[in-house]
This record gives sequence, C-alpha cells and structure tokens, in this order.
Amino acid sequence: MGVTLRALRALLLLAGFYLLGVLLLAVLAGLDYLLYLHAPSGVAAKLYLVSVLLAIPLVRGLFMLRTPKAEEVPGLPVTEADEPALWRTVRELADRIGTRAPSRILLTPDVNAAVAEDARLLGLLPGPRRLHLGVPLLQGLTEAQLRSVLAHELGHYSHADTRLAAVTLRGRAQILRTVGHFEELAGKSAARERARQEKKNAKAAAKGKKTSEVDTRHRGVTYRAMARIYTAYAKLYLRATLAGARSQEYAADAAAARIAGRDATASALREIPVLDAAFGFYLRHYVTLGENAELLPPRGETFGGFGRMLSARQLELAGLRTELPAEPASPYDSHPPIADRVRRIEELPADHRTDEGRGAAIGLLSDPGRTLAALEDAVLTEEVRRFRRTADWPELLDGSMTVQLANLDTPLHRALALYTRTRPTLPALLDLIDDGRLWQLARRLPLSDEAAAAKGRVFREFARPALAESLHRMVLAEFSARARLRWEFSWERAATARLLPAPGEPAPPSDTTLNDLIGPAVVAAVADHPDTGPLRALLPLTPTDPANRETDTPR
Repeated sequence: MGVTLRALRALLLLAGFYLLGVLLLAVLAGLDYLLYLHAPSGVAAKLYLVSVLLAIPLVRGLFMLRTPKAEEVPGLPVTEADEPALWRTVRELADRIGTRAPSRILLTPDVNAAVAEDARLLGLLPGPRRLHLGVPLLQGLTEAQLRSVLAHELGHYSHADTRLAAVTLRGRAQILRTVGHFEELAGKSAARERARQEKKNAKAAAKGKKTSEVDTRHRGVTYRAMARIYTAYAKLYLRATLAGARSQEYAADAAAARIAGRDATASALREIPVLDAAFGFYLRHYVTLGENAELLPPRGETFGGFGRMLSARQLELAGLRTELPAEPASPYDSHPPIADRVRRIEELPADHRTDEGRGAAIGLLSDPGRTLAALEDAVLTEEVRRFRRTADWPELLDGSMTVQLANLDTPLHRALALYTRTRPTLPALLDLIDDGRLWQLARRLPLSDEAAAAKGRVFREFARPALAESLHRMVLAEFSARARLRWEFSWERAATARLLPAPGEPAPPSDTTLNDLIGPAVVAAVADHPDTGPLRALLPLTPTDPANRETDTPR
C-alpha cells in the first residue's frame, strides 16, 4: 500500500473514532427523549443523570483533538562535537537512503533503536527528527550490524512512516484514553459500592448480626459496557493499522539490506533478541544486585559491565542465535516475527559484503567510558545516584550478599517464629529437629492444597525441597554472620561462596565451594530420619556464641 493510501486509511480510521462518539451521543439523546415521553418524571430524572455521566467521557474524547505530548524518553543527548563518528555514520546512511538526517540523537539504556518526528498538520508537514539509540546495541553489535540497524530506522523516514504515525498514534491514543475514562468511572462506582457495603457489614458485626458478602458486580455496568464498545473498535483499529506497520518493517529491512548488506542485516536481526534477553539477565543479576544494600557499581560500570558479560558468555549466547521467535509478541505487535524477517533477508541474492565493519560498534563512540558514565547521570534516578559506589564488582557482590543474609526472611524463618514464639535462629531449628518435630514445623510452611492434604512419606516429599532450600540459606547466613564467607564474583557463572577457615583450621581444598560442604549436611538434616550431626560438626553452635544467642521476645 502506497503512502497516499496509508494516509487515507489512517484518516478514515481516525474519523471513525469521532463518528462512533457522535453515534453513541445520538443514542443517548434518543433514549433521553423516549424517557421524556414515556417514563415517570422521577425515574426519568435519575436516568438523565446516568446519561449525562456517560456523555461526559464521550464528549471529552471528541474534543481531544491534540495528540498528547509524548513522555520524554530517558537518555543522553549527544551532539556532533560529543560523538563525531556516530553522527558522521548517521548522516552518511541518511544520504545513501535519500532522506533527511535526524536533528537529535539520544543514547538510551535499552536494547532498542527508534526514530520519531514531530510532524505537523497530521503529518502533512515535516518536523524535527529524533533518533533513539540503545547503548547495549553499541556494546553487542559489530559496526556493520549497527549500520544495518541505523539504515532500517532511517528507512522509516524515507517511507514517510514517522510523519504518518502522527495520525495513527492520535487515533490510538484517543481510543485508549476514552476506554480508560469509562474503566476509571466503573472502578470508582464499584469502589463506592464496596465501601458502602463494608460499612454496613461493620455496623452489623458490631451489633452481633450476620454480615453479607460484598458484591460490586452490578455497579458500573453501563460504564463497562461503553468501554467494551470502544475496546472492540480499538481492536479493529489496531489490527488495521498494525498490518500497515508490519509492511513498513519489511520495507525498512529491505532498505537496510540494500545499504548495509544482506548478511549484516540478517545477523543483526538474529542478534537483537539475544541482546535483549542478555540485557534483561544482566539487569536482574548484576545491575540491581546491590539495590537492597544501596550499593552501586563503580562509575560507568552500571551499563559498562554489560559488554564484559557478553564477552564472558559468548558460548552460552551462541545457542540463542538459532532460536528465533517465530510468532509476534502479541496480535498487536507492530513488528513481524523475527524468524520471518530473517528468512526474507536471507532469501535475497548474495552481495558478498561480508568483510565490512567487523569491529565493535562501541568503537564509534569517542570515549566509551565517559559516555557510559554520563548515561548513568542521565537515566538513574536521584535516589539511586545517592547509593554508595563500590570500588569494584566483587565488593558490590560481597556487600550485597552480606546485607541479604543479615536480613534473611524465608518461609522457614516465619514458620519457626510462629511455632516456637521466639526469634528464628539456626540453633533453635536444629534443636527442634533433634526433638523430632521437623515435620510438624513443615506443616506451617506455605503449602499447595495437594501438599497440605498429603500425609506420611508423601507429605515429606512435598515439603522437603522448601525445607532444604530455606535451611541451606540459614546456614549461609550463619557463616556470613561469623565472617566465614568469601564471595567469588564471575561474569561467566553464578556467584560462588567460599569458606574461610576458622583460626587454627586448615583451609578447605581450593576446588571445594561452600555449597559442596553444606549440601550433604542439609540433606541429612531433612531426611526421613533427620540427623543434625553433620551440620553441627560443620559449624559448631554453642550457647555462648553471640551470633546465635536466642531471645525470649514473643513474636
């Protein structure tokens, strides 16, 4: 579909939103007129009020003619003076595609690249252009792959996709806001009814009377019905516009292959889902490691460490490149499945451009360390920037794990506190196990319905994994409290705990981790016939040990 037809379709769909609103207002007016003619005045007055309340969000939707200003994307704007090589690359690619280069480049902290344009008059007049470029792409792609990504995004400019997006996005925003108004009104109506019924139940309970079940299913029904009407139109709207959006992605891929090369384009498409998964893993297991302890990596390492993790885990990531998503993320995803896009590119004739730009894309930055540090200042919240900076990643790991273990609160801790009415400690747990009460304690753990109904050996098999996991962590916490732990940081694998020998003790073998020592002892402690001897031998627990002194404070 050409630019003119796409623009006409977008305008018709936008007009359909307003037409739907006018029709619904006409229906409400018609119902009011019938009420005026036939309904008793008292009943009509109440229904007039409902009609007005329904009409308010409709009218508001009709007069929301202006597209809401998009939220500012967090990122680091860079000028040509800051990053001349990056700007030169972008301008060169724009010239080869035959389009106007963006006037602003914003480096962002996500695995994404995108273009936008502040077009005017529903996209009829061009406006300032912006390029958003994720720094993780610079860290994980070669220069040739990055050129392909940039050519793809600039290809959207050449097809007028960003200008016409103003019309499409306006209709989408209008519909979703109108649906939101009705859902908000329905929620408020249900909340008022819930509060009324709960107040009534409270009065009944105070008088010793029977209370009723709170039921708000019938409140806000009319609002939800109106929301469903707009939701149905929204689905039609999205499916119609997203079909065009997907064709735009295919066209942009073709432009990227033409400018940057077939192989670079296909490999970039294969690499982006891998980088996305890897970056999510990096955020969960590295960047946020020190959150609870209010610790940050060294300056520039919050995002800089991602490149090191990628280098260390190349073998692990290699398998992901062959597992391409074959389905869109959702029926309303504007991008076709990656597998289909790669297939189309690889079916193009070979262009023998395999040696271009093999260097890392991060080399386009003048000073990557400085840029990564500046990105932290631009995107981290003020609260996070006040966290203490560690000297290196091992210090971050050690400080984080020390705080986590000191504040350990497992299901076993909570069950033990309820069972003994004292502070949950490892000595108290081992004494309870020796008294033969472990499986009674296990009944107080959070259990599935099936586990709670089980008995004997079957119940023990259900409960044993949760017991073993929590006990393992309690023992780690005990070693940590005695300063007997050393954590080994690694980009290639999970952190490893090593045992520091007590004074006068020989050091354990270098290839023995603390988990190797704790594991068999924990298994013995939660066996069908529990034995705490191995745990007590591993870490002697005496009444005078300040790390384990119990209190009699009731919980």
